[in-house]
Amino acid sequence: MTTDFDNKDTIKDDELYDGPSKSQVKRECNHLITLGEQMLKLKAVELQSLDLPDEIESAISTALKIKSRSGLKRQRQYIGKLLRSIDSEAIEKQIKKIQHRHDTNTAQFKRLEKWRDSLIDNNKETLNEVIARFPEVDRQQINQLIRAAQQEHKQQKPPAASRKLFKYLRELEDNNV
Repeated sequence: MTTDFDNKDTIKDDELYDGPSKSQVKRECNHLITLGEQMLKLKAVELQSLDLPDEIESAISTALKIKSRSGLKRQRQYIGKLLRSIDSEAIEKQIKKIQHRHDTNTAQFKRLEKWRDSLIDNNKETLNEVIARFPEVDRQQINQLIRAAQQEHKQQKPPAASRKLFKYLRELEDNNV
């Protein structure tokens, strides 16, 4: 007596595959909606660098104008639907590059702020670190900027000299790259 279970060895796995499961399709759709949300957070110049189809660009510009929460949700879903029809992996890579650039700039900004604050607090180790990193630094100028920022801090004046010190550090960083 043979049953259907005994014949299962004769059925190939390829014949059983009906495509992605509903859960997988839903995960992919949610991923594309998230990708669309990331695109909505980009600046106009960054969006133009993505070279998106006109239909997606118009959907994004419409989404940026929508104030209603439910309307914005529907528009984000629509953008996700449009992204299904194109190669979204290339766009995702470009967005990651843009976000990496933002993260790098933020890290650089925070490091320069930390150096500035440490220099104002008269930390000689930080000064030595800055001089070691940027051998072309004008020592007289940086010392003048530090002293001016310290005086400003003591007198509780607006941080004009502190900003100049930060700007000088940023110029050193930009010239070093």
